Amino acid sequence: MNTRTKQQKIVGLLKDLGRDTWSTSLELLKITIPAVIATKILEELGLVVSISQLLEPVMGLMGLPGVLGLVWATAIFTTPYSAILVFTSLEPTLSLSTAQITILCSVMLIAHSLPVELSISKKAGAGILPIGMIRLIGALAYGIVLYYFCLYTGWWQEPARILFAVDGSEKTILDWVLSQVFNIGLIIFVLFCILLAMRLMKVVGFLGLIERMLEPVLPPFGMSPRAAPVTVVGMIMGIAYGGALIIRETTSGRMDRRETFNSLALMSLSHGLIEDTLVMMAL
Repeated sequence: MNTRTKQQKIVGLLKDLGRDTWSTSLELLKITIPAVIATKILEELGLVVSISQLLEPVMGLMGLPGVLGLVWATAIFTTPYSAILVFTSLEPTLSLSTAQITILCSVMLIAHSLPVELSISKKAGAGILPIGMIRLIGALAYGIVLYYFCLYTGWWQEPARILFAVDGSEKTILDWVLSQVFNIGLIIFVLFCILLAMRLMKVVGFLGLIERMLEPVLPPFGMSPRAAPVTVVGMIMGIAYGGALIIRETTSGRMDRRETFNSLALMSLSHGLIEDTLVMMAL
């Protein structure tokens, strides 16, 4: 392969990544901007405190302040990206440890984007209520376990260093807008890096290696070898990818009802392991 051909391939890859980043960013901005504005309005009206008090009992079980319930709720109903920006609006008023950020990110990884992802699960043949309960209860249970683990081991008790953050010194609405624009730009850059990393991992065979490592683990969870590849794709790439494949498999009759539910249940608790984890690590 000559130098010119290599350059053309690199340019083509960057163009594809640019298009993917732009199209994905536009979809995110449609959700993210209204969520951030709504949070600012709630904050200015003093309603964030009221919401925090309502969510305090649930968040307190995981050692988190009630105000972070607004962040998790945003992730549940929209996307983790929107939740990050809501978090940046609230973070200057908080003093959080690395353990608390880790717990928050962990529960968001398990329970997020429920309206979209539960609809995919429903189309694939699983009930919305049981899958939704698995995700919410699973996230809460994991958050509680992680809280006590960090508490008794003393892990991650140092003050958290936040990547997506504002200094809390905005004097005017313009200052606030500029800080949010900066964070949105940072999210778009992170999204580009994640898409690039996913492409590279696929090219070098890393994703394929993870698939082969996970396949033998799945049969004890009530899935035959025919369900394993589909489930692994969902675990690595996300519900949108895995759910689409399961819809195809269930309509073809190759997976029975029990396998379908087990596959979707496992995917619900553990999916998008590469992309979503990288997003949360950015905090």
